[in-house]
This record gives sequence, C-alpha cells and structure tokens, in this order.
Amino acid sequence: MAFFLFLILVAVGLGLVGTVVQGLTYLLVIGVVVFVADLLLFGARWARRSHQRLVR
Repeated sequence: MAFFLFLILVAVGLGLVGTVVQGLTYLLVIGVVVFVADLLLFGARWARRSHQRLVR
C-alpha cells in the first residue's frame, strides 16, 4: 500500500511540474502513464485477492 501511495505522489508531482514549467510537457505525459499503470497494478492485485478469498 505504501508503494501505491508513493507512485501516486510521483505521478502527481510529475504532472504538476510538467504543467507549470514551460517546455516540460513530457513530464506530464510520464506522470499520467505512471498514474494509469499504478491504477492497473492496484486493480489487478485487488481482483486477485478477492478471487482467492472466494475459493476458500
């Protein structure tokens, strides 16, 4: 859970820097990609956990 929150903070930080600093829009794109990847990993982990509980 700590790693998930850390990646969210990194994505938000990169997005803010990419938006504020002119010419660094690629950081905004990287921040969005990190955010989406983090959500996908969290969703996969959550789905796997809920599936294991149902099997028992």
